[in-house]
Amino acid sequence: MNDDQPFLSEEDEQLRTQLKALQQEHADLDASIEALGHMPIPDQLMIARLKRKKLALRDEIVKIEDRILPDIIA
Repeated sequence: MNDDQPFLSEEDEQLRTQLKALQQEHADLDASIEALGHMPIPDQLMIARLKRKKLALRDEIVKIEDRILPDIIA
């Protein structure tokens, strides 16, 4: 085993993979919202839907981050 990298369980690896995918999707939604906002006549309903989806993704990201790095009361 390499001492430079800490041992990660299979579950941790899966969580990290899922986290990266969600973060990418979150960034893609952000770019889409930005692009829609610059249109001559922005579709406000679509922007609102994308923002709600982005918030839901953020909640999922936070849950996964909490599972990867749980709070430790010292």
